[in-house]
This record gives sequence, C-alpha cells and structure tokens, in this order.
Amino acid sequence: MVSVYTDPGGRALPRPRLIALAGRSIGAVPPPLQVLIGIFSVQVGAALAKQLFAVAGAAGTVALRLFFAGVVLMLLWRPSLRIGRRALPVVLAYGVVLGVMNLCFYQAIARIPLGITVTIEFLGPLVVALAGSRRLLDALWALLAAGGVVLLTETRGDLSFTGLLFALAAGTCWGLYILLTAALGNRTSEGNGLALAMSVAAIAVMPTGIIESGAGLLHPSVLLIGLAVALLSSVVPYSLELEALRTIPPRVFGVLMSLEPAVAALAGLVVLGETLKTPQWIAVCLVVAASTGATRSTKNTPEV
Repeated sequence: MVSVYTDPGGRALPRPRLIALAGRSIGAVPPPLQVLIGIFSVQVGAALAKQLFAVAGAAGTVALRLFFAGVVLMLLWRPSLRIGRRALPVVLAYGVVLGVMNLCFYQAIARIPLGITVTIEFLGPLVVALAGSRRLLDALWALLAAGGVVLLTETRGDLSFTGLLFALAAGTCWGLYILLTAALGNRTSEGNGLALAMSVAAIAVMPTGIIESGAGLLHPSVLLIGLAVALLSSVVPYSLELEALRTIPPRVFGVLMSLEPAVAALAGLVVLGETLKTPQWIAVCLVVAASTGATRSTKNTPEV
C-alpha cells in the first residue's frame, strides 16, 4: 500500500508507507530534540571520518560522504527533477553551500584540532542568532553560548593559518546554511529538496576528491566507512535539521547549535580517548545552559 502526497508543483506522487511512517515519527519529535540528535550524529560521524584521512584524504572523505548521502536520499525520497522556479535557486544554492562547508570543515580539521575548528566554525551560527534576534533575552543566550565556546579550548599559538582560514570559511557557510535550510523547508516538501541539494553538493566536490585521492576512494573498507559517515554526518542530521527549521526560527536554531563544540569534546573523550580539562567542563555547562534557555523560549518566540 502507498500514501499519496503532492510535490511543490501540486502533482500527486506515490510514497511507500514506510517513508510515510518515518516522516510522521520524525514530526512527532520536538524540534529542539531533533536538532540535538542531529548534533550527536554529526560528531560521531566526524570522529569516524578522521579514520579515512590517511587513505582518502580530507577532500576524498567529503566526496564519499556527500556521494553516499546523495544516493541514499535520492533512493529514499525519489524526488521529481521537475521542481518549481521558486525552489530551484534555493536547491542549487543550498547544495553548493553544503558542499563548500563540508570541504572547508574537513580541510580545517586536517590542519588544526577538531575542537578549535568547531569553535571557530560556530561564529557563523552565532552571527545568525545575534542578527536575527528581536529580544534582548535571545542575545543573552547567544552571548552565554559564545562564552562557553571560548572556554572550550585552550589558547594555542601553533595553529596553522591555513587551517584557521578554512575554519572561518566553514563558519561563514554554516551561517548561510542555516538560512538556506529554512528557505528549503519552506519551498520544498519533506525530504525532496534535501535529496536534490545533497546531489548538487556531491557533484560540486567530487572532482576535488577524485584529484586528491584517486583510486583510493574505491577500496572496500574506505567505501564502507564512507557510507557510515554519510549516514551519521549527512543523512540523519540534515534531515532532522530541515524538519526542525520548518517550525523554529533560524536564530533559535543557531543558539541550539552552540552545543556542537561541547558534543565534539564529548565525542573526543568517548570515541578518541581525549580528556577534558576543567575550563572545558565549565564550557560544556555554559553552552548547555544557553541551549536550554533558547529551547524554553522557543514556544514564546514567533516564527519568522
């Protein structure tokens, strides 16, 4: 049996009941919790992805991640290639920004520590949170989160300047990604726009990955890990974030994403055996407090 839904053009399209059930299940999860699940999934995927750098390189890892994510999402949603004129520019822009963001992020963590990279990258969502705020309280949560990000990592003077530039570029793309995700959710139905945009992202970065890694991308173990990274770092979190941004304002989403540095530190502790120092634990408490405050204010914050 199948369910029936319409695409942005109003055409009725069949959809398997399993996908319909999955969509209803995701929709039943509170939007803030969807964001948090996505954050944990991304960081576990990032820890797994680092194991590929020695074989596939940073660009090759990104290429595999986006390629498999695009394939999975296209098979899952089977979107029509005939999308409306309002949706097409957003899909293309989202895909390009998504590809560049991931490429810059992996190039950054190849040169500087993951925690520092995420801290710098967070400047993008923080700017979105501050710029989109209409209340002093929202700015307070953003500033509290920023204080936690500063404490999360120790000051170091041996950082690669190139790595810092890549992290800043990733942060800029992250801010744009937040705004484009909201637009994508408004102009496309369910996961159709995401599937098409992920395919655009894969096409955009694939040449760089092939040039860097060549035939190394085809090794069975590399392909298997690449698939796992795609599911954890792209399919699951982006789907959840897209659904969440259908109902919560981008500025609240940006503050919730302040948990990224904290979860990255925890993933490093559990998966990679990296220990946290006292200032870092204080930082975790600060960003959790900021995210909790932003989550509580979501119900009283009008949508934009």
